[in-house]
Amino acid sequence: MPAQQVWTIRRTLDWTRGYLERKGDEHPRLSAEWLLSAVTGLSRVELYVNFDEPLSADELARMHALIERRGAGEPLQYVTGEMPFRHIVLTCAPGVLIPRPETEVLVDVVLEHLDARCAERPLVLELGCGTGCIALSIASERPGTHVVASDVSPEAIGLATRNRDALELADVVDLVECDLAAGVDPQLMGTFDVLVSNPPYIPSAIVPTLPAEVAAHEPALALDGGADGLDVFRRILELAPRALAPGGLLACELFEDSLGTAAALVREQGGWEEPRIVQDLTHRDRIVAAVRAKAEGE
Repeated sequence: MPAQQVWTIRRTLDWTRGYLERKGDEHPRLSAEWLLSAVTGLSRVELYVNFDEPLSADELARMHALIERRGAGEPLQYVTGEMPFRHIVLTCAPGVLIPRPETEVLVDVVLEHLDARCAERPLVLELGCGTGCIALSIASERPGTHVVASDVSPEAIGLATRNRDALELADVVDLVECDLAAGVDPQLMGTFDVLVSNPPYIPSAIVPTLPAEVAAHEPALALDGGADGLDVFRRILELAPRALAPGGLLACELFEDSLGTAAALVREQGGWEEPRIVQDLTHRDRIVAAVRAKAEGE
């Protein structure tokens, strides 16, 4: 950013937008607003009613550092350190998958099941919690729900713990560092009303073709789902009957071309009501959901 000028909010926004546009940012104006909001503490709306306010020397220096990181292709959520998800704001950090808008639909599927089929104090198991976006949304939007969430990554558990504590949900969300449900209390297995997961699901051959912003910065552990994208899903499906109570829901977000195979695997396993496929906000197949069948008389 050129020196020896008065850098008002308007001038900074305009310069940043132009710079990021030249760097190939797909949404340079939005990026500029997010960066400046992070530096000034103003909301995006407040930026526009304070156009003529100058940035302090400290704010200008911090803005310059953030612009350089974003211009180099680092994801905006890592640069600003946070992002909104449904009704909460989450801290984001390198090494942990950035929540996607389509995952908000996965939460909708879970909440619909809780509202329609579950008792007053349902129990939810999430496998692979990442930032905690799913577990924390469920717990905050349905008071009385208890969530047990696991992740094999210590970075993810650390970040999810920060988000949980910031939202004051420590009493209703338990976080466990383990592979899938390996560290979950055995006495809880068979009692969960929901098993939900957004596992690694990108087919291995597609991972190298992902946008550089994703492939170069987000953890491969949270992306690569094996040859057909269903390696982890198969493991989740295998343990689901042991985790869920009769009438419990299995809901997983998966790669759009893998949903038909995933539904067929559910049918092949048996013991489920007919699985359904749910589309995301862009009308792509995204979620497989199935309810554990109850035995006769239950």
